[in-house]
Amino acid sequence: MSEALPRSYIARILAAVWFGAGALYATSKIEVLSKRQSHVAMGCILALDLFVLLRSRAFRTWLWTVTFGQWPIIDRETVREPGDAGTFSWRVLGVLVLCAVSLTIQEYIGDRNYYEHAFNITPWVHYKIGTTQWPGVWGVQSPVRYYHELGSFMWWSGWRVIGYVVMPTIFVLAWRGKDRVRLRDVHVSFQGFFKHLWIYVFLFLCVLPAVIYASTTPAFRHTYPFYRLANRSHFDLWTWEGLYTAQFVALEFFFRGFLLQGLRKVMGANAVFVMIVPYCMIHYGKPLPETLGAIGAGLILGTVAIRTKSIWGGVLIHVGVALTMDILAMRGCPTAPGTWCGE
Repeated sequence: MSEALPRSYIARILAAVWFGAGALYATSKIEVLSKRQSHVAMGCILALDLFVLLRSRAFRTWLWTVTFGQWPIIDRETVREPGDAGTFSWRVLGVLVLCAVSLTIQEYIGDRNYYEHAFNITPWVHYKIGTTQWPGVWGVQSPVRYYHELGSFMWWSGWRVIGYVVMPTIFVLAWRGKDRVRLRDVHVSFQGFFKHLWIYVFLFLCVLPAVIYASTTPAFRHTYPFYRLANRSHFDLWTWEGLYTAQFVALEFFFRGFLLQGLRKVMGANAVFVMIVPYCMIHYGKPLPETLGAIGAGLILGTVAIRTKSIWGGVLIHVGVALTMDILAMRGCPTAPGTWCGE
């Protein structure tokens, strides 16, 4: 992405985002307002915030260029034969069938519920007996029981790596022909990442207020951290964060690398729009705002991944947001020995 980003525009966007988030949060805490009045006030704040941000025509023109204007550029930069666009493609068929099979396997086999049925043992119940040390003061806790829940997340993360990395890699290596997808085309290089690092820092700062605001809601605290025993020990915490990070790397490889590059030759920039459909659907079951936000995030991260030729920016944002969410969520976890985030 070669478009210049004036510092004044960066400051304007960040000021609008942070001021708007602060005003929305303050409004939500005004107890004298009814729920309807609070929503109306929030709508007015958002409208005013957008008006102040977009009142400059020069700014609107620039904003269009660095957002929606990127898709025609992607089309122009896509290397393909004249007959590639809009015709039947075995490559597209293979990529999308593998996508469907991968997501289906993860849903039915890679899910933690499958693990619970396949390894049906009584999990460790230390929060009911009050001990904080394995194997327990009565010596009755086995390692399998103690780490049973963590093991279910190992299963979950492992199947994400299999479905998002191993299966596409086998597909890429096995596919032959002029329309094959090559591993070097999936943008796993760090070359474009460091050059455009500022873009991802900027995007993270734009998302951060929403994360902080969400952390104050009951739905957020009932969802994060996914591993409810993360505050049991440093080993539990960092093993969980490592598993969480691994699946984010795998996710970006699949959605922003394999899917986009597998479809781009035929679909051009439209590959981004196809990618956001399964990407949004894998967020089902999470809080509604996060699932809806995945649509916009998929558009932005997909476009930036193609233009910067790197998937690592998406990894950085995902891991940064996830760690921030877990840290904020764990502030509300009980701190007394023998009490955990699930209580």
